[in-house]
Amino acid sequence: MKKIFRFLGIAILIAAFGGTLFFLYNKSKKKQDFFENKNPFYSEVVSKTVATGSVVPRYEIEIVPQVSGIIDELYVEAGDKISKGQIVARIKIIPDMVTLNAAETRMNRAKINYEDAQIDYDRQQKLFDKNVISYEEFKTAKVGYDSAKEELTAAENNLELIKNGVTKKAATATNTLVRSTIDGMVLDVPVKVGNSVIQANTFNAGTTIASVADMSDIIFEGKVDETEVGKIKEGMPIELEIGAIDKEKFDARLEYISPKGVEENGAIQFEIKANVHLKEGQFIRAGYSANANIVLEKKDSVMVIPEGLLQFEDDSAFVEVNTGTPEEPKYEKRNVKTGLSDGINIEITEGLKLEDKVKGEKIDPKKLNEETSNQG
Repeated sequence: MKKIFRFLGIAILIAAFGGTLFFLYNKSKKKQDFFENKNPFYSEVVSKTVATGSVVPRYEIEIVPQVSGIIDELYVEAGDKISKGQIVARIKIIPDMVTLNAAETRMNRAKINYEDAQIDYDRQQKLFDKNVISYEEFKTAKVGYDSAKEELTAAENNLELIKNGVTKKAATATNTLVRSTIDGMVLDVPVKVGNSVIQANTFNAGTTIASVADMSDIIFEGKVDETEVGKIKEGMPIELEIGAIDKEKFDARLEYISPKGVEENGAIQFEIKANVHLKEGQFIRAGYSANANIVLEKKDSVMVIPEGLLQFEDDSAFVEVNTGTPEEPKYEKRNVKTGLSDGINIEITEGLKLEDKVKGEKIDPKKLNEETSNQG
């Protein structure tokens, strides 16, 4: 019995040692890695550059008064459509006291001269009617009377202009009524009734009473980096995406590229403008932020692969192609020549065929086991 137990113990030790060796061998054995295999396919490739900016009216006019004073009435508000010549506001003039005093003095003098000329004219008229004086003497009195009358009228009009900004004879032709200079929509009215305003002159741009723009003529204004500006040219088509308008894109055409760059945050930026094509009845608010996708180059139906599958060595690009089976893959390195890229897919001009299986991302063993179990 002792011998039996001895042999049994030795057998158990040998089995345990062998099992341990087998376990360690399996654990140290490298497991087969599996990768996704992707075939080349035909697709459209579009190379684009993106410019950020906003959509604005091509023509936006600031309406400013021709006289200084106080806003007495406003006839428009933001969003109103107005026509050229339509009254925007009426201004009440607050005259300068020195100028007003000089105008009143001028009128008083003109009135005195007129009354004196009238007395002389009436006397000369009676004498001329009685043939006491000659026509030349009468004519001199008449000219003096007419001149004094015109001077009085001019002095009265000047006083009315200073006080009210308008004469009685030309009530419609007044600088106190501010009119729109274009047809369009009122974008903003930055003043209120009672605000003081300053007239436009050589030294001052004047107070803006209203901003008016033609909202049927919209352009995109944006900036392009110096690394991309050399690839674009006027006339290129643009696909416009406006952040505030979802699920809709707008066609535009590049019409201006600034000849001079401006430094912004350490980079040189060039201003661009593009004409936005609006559909009939379509309305876009001024100031919307937008991204412009400028098509640099486009190719239809070319063979491509995902750009992430490319690998690089020195100055050449290559991929790994599976020449084995899905169960026992065998990958070989293959150099390829590339063409146009859109940042996602890249054109392959040489080195691959449609049936080639290109090595992709590594497959998670847990995921692979789950898929195998599901298929079973």
